[in-house]
Amino acid sequence: MSITPFSGIRDLAKALAAREVSSVELTEMYLKRLKTIGKEHNAVAELTEDLALAQAKKADNTSGSSILHGIPFGVKDLLATKGIPTRWGSPGHADQIFDYNSTIVQKLEDAGAVLLAKLEMIELAGGGNYNVANASRMGPCLSAWDKKLWAGGSSSGSGASTALGCVGFSIGSETSGSIVCPSAFNGCTGFRPTYGRVSRYGAMALCWTLDKLGPICRSAEDCGIVLEAIAGPDPKDGSTFAKKLNLRYRGPKPRIGLVKETFKDSKAEVCEKAYQNVIETLRKLGYQTVEVAYPDLPYNAAIDLIVNAEGASAHENFIRGERFQQLQDINQVAGFAAALEVKAVDYLWAMRLRSEALKANAVWDKCDCIFTPAFYHRAIPADQPFDKTWVNMGGDNGPSNLLGWPAMAFPIGFEDGAPIGGQIIVPTLREDVCLKVVTDFQRHSDFHTKHPN
Repeated sequence: MSITPFSGIRDLAKALAAREVSSVELTEMYLKRLKTIGKEHNAVAELTEDLALAQAKKADNTSGSSILHGIPFGVKDLLATKGIPTRWGSPGHADQIFDYNSTIVQKLEDAGAVLLAKLEMIELAGGGNYNVANASRMGPCLSAWDKKLWAGGSSSGSGASTALGCVGFSIGSETSGSIVCPSAFNGCTGFRPTYGRVSRYGAMALCWTLDKLGPICRSAEDCGIVLEAIAGPDPKDGSTFAKKLNLRYRGPKPRIGLVKETFKDSKAEVCEKAYQNVIETLRKLGYQTVEVAYPDLPYNAAIDLIVNAEGASAHENFIRGERFQQLQDINQVAGFAAALEVKAVDYLWAMRLRSEALKANAVWDKCDCIFTPAFYHRAIPADQPFDKTWVNMGGDNGPSNLLGWPAMAFPIGFEDGAPIGGQIIVPTLREDVCLKVVTDFQRHSDFHTKHPN
């Protein structure tokens, strides 16, 4: 079996099991790429080389029941790692070190996976409403496909490193788009699970009622493998639930809902063609489609208010401290400072709207999942403020994050040599539907197998 930096988890595991390659060899291969390509793209926050080689040697000398045994990976730098800097992408947290592992890092270590690096991110996960790619301690994280483009946020390093073949897989986080965006911009497949599916113990809090953790990988199959390893209840995180993850889909082919898309308004002819190609492929595979619509509510306005209020509370001591002005983006500085003044009545309005937004669950009476573009375009220029280049996310992503619905982002085409992403959104607890639909599509397409030169 020929192993490359872009091999999937199952192929890597088979090669390890057959002794065709060792975990140490895989680790050294990825470390070399992180030190060169990864750093060139500003994707690396901290290499964990000594730890990685020690874990790889242990994996080579022991047997493990997990398919992830000996597989090297990286994590977004908001996850605590014992004795290793966890800087949250922020210059103001440059010397921050925790004396414990986050639950997700510990679960992967227990599975025998090998931690290669902490991966760069937008400072404080972008809670201050950043509008430049440079809002990160290492500078703008650059797209795996074109260094003139942004890798997406806030899990920038996770998306770029995975696409660049610098890790076997990575972990990102999402409050409102931060797994979907870097997955779409880098041609990765990213899995945002149901809110509460994965423990956030040891993860930086941005928004307690919206934050989720999930994998960014090369395929839907890889995402399923990683999610099975990290999901589950955790007494250290009261938001987790006991409902067991079951990714084995049983039943008729899921009905696919299609939200009316404003391609014409967005001048997104390339994306529209890619979007229609996915629909055509799925219809040929026997999937039925139906038009659906969400109730007309200000979902994104509610998300913004909740993120501002909870983010300011989570980081209040830092915002009021001496290091706050060290943040890279002046909009972040202004945004976090202003967020301290969010009124309780406004926050409560947003939370009440969240209850009203539960009406959007009626959409699942008509369909089992919804397919939309992730964005109407490829990655945007890394050197321009977003207010000059940003185009709205496809399919109104607001309800899904506000209500904690799972989603899987995946590549559906290319625009001027850079990937375009789509997403499958499903009801809470139905990650199996995401995996079923995207796996079927990826078995009949090759966008997810493409990688940058």
